[in-house]
Amino acid sequence: MQEERSKQLFEDAQRYLPGGVDSPVRAFKAVGGTPFFVARGKGSRLYDEDGNEFIDYVGSWGPLILGHAHHSIVEAVRKAVERGFSFGTPTELETRLAQMICQAMPSIELVRFVNSGTEAAMSAIRLARAFTGKNKILKFSGCYHGHSDGLLAKAGSGMITMGSPISPGVPPSLTLDTLVAPYNDLKAAEQFFAAFGHQIAAVILEPVAGNMGLVLPRHGFLEGLRAMTRASGSLLIFDEIITGFRAAYSGAQSIYGIIPDLTCLGKIIGGGFPVGAYGGRRDIMEMVAPSGLVYQAGTLAGNPVAMSAGIETLSILQKDGAYDELERKTFILKKGILAAAEKAGIEIQMPQLSSMFTIFLAKDPVVDYESALKADTGRYARFFHGMLSQGIYLPPSQFETAFVSAAHSDKDIQATVEAAERAFASLS
Repeated sequence: MQEERSKQLFEDAQRYLPGGVDSPVRAFKAVGGTPFFVARGKGSRLYDEDGNEFIDYVGSWGPLILGHAHHSIVEAVRKAVERGFSFGTPTELETRLAQMICQAMPSIELVRFVNSGTEAAMSAIRLARAFTGKNKILKFSGCYHGHSDGLLAKAGSGMITMGSPISPGVPPSLTLDTLVAPYNDLKAAEQFFAAFGHQIAAVILEPVAGNMGLVLPRHGFLEGLRAMTRASGSLLIFDEIITGFRAAYSGAQSIYGIIPDLTCLGKIIGGGFPVGAYGGRRDIMEMVAPSGLVYQAGTLAGNPVAMSAGIETLSILQKDGAYDELERKTFILKKGILAAAEKAGIEIQMPQLSSMFTIFLAKDPVVDYESALKADTGRYARFFHGMLSQGIYLPPSQFETAFVSAAHSDKDIQATVEAAERAFASLS
């Protein structure tokens, strides 16, 4: 790999941007080394400023399910840009995309577009509190719902405890109503409901965790939460910002057969452009202004460029066989990587759901945040760089999810497996 240009650009960036980046994981601190600076992307590939070429399994952290610069999306965006960038007034595009989302996810009867996943989760929680008249929120360790103050919380030493801030600048008072339980631990959730059920406005979680690496829900976990929230008059919020239109066209909720009260969406519904959304039952969503009194607004919400990219993306994903092909390629990749690790004597866990996967360098199955933390991050860093040096770009953190896109070819998959064989051999 050539790195001279990226190193210089990173030095320049640190003069003007905190840490030289606009989002922490981009700085490569979890794996060490200098981040490469992207010049362009096309299909399954990224090309950096030094002329290096990478098969990309990050895909802008999930939204690029069709690959980089898909020709149909480029054309849709070009036409949208020619009509105007932003209006701050209604457009038909918003209704068209909203209709597609509601048809895909029957749990969503009304939807409100925002500009990010953080806004979607923050707004959904505000709405849940207004609808129920309660204040407390139950979330799960390892599930990330954006960087709003009330959700930047973790559990204390006891099981039944209020959340404490994990970031400076968040007053403890803003997380006092945030309860944090271990993911996949239904008994812990039951303890919280036994103690605070009359005060819990909502349970919010990623139905399939994607921000501690990919962690699948245990059998009965989601069903138990649905039953508990109904019994207590609380709402169930699914954060499907990663899994929505990625795990399946109708999201993870369709795979597991759970109907949440509210759903948060993002990433894929913008086709690679900044977007977020929250939606759900009509009686709940009608409380949002201007229909109701729960205030939420955004000048760029429903941006015509993002709406156009989202409409085109979902139109392509509706085609027969799109998700079967994504899963087929991902399964071949998983099978090859597991075989390569076994050959080298490397302990590995590789959960997969549709086109999502994580390579945990761990002995035991990863079922929650605590078990995820037992993965060998130092060894993963060496594996990451071993793959990167061969032109394979995996997430620069052990605790992130990787993605296969429609643009990945069988040849890409085979090249990745062969690179993994060499990288694992160097680790052993």
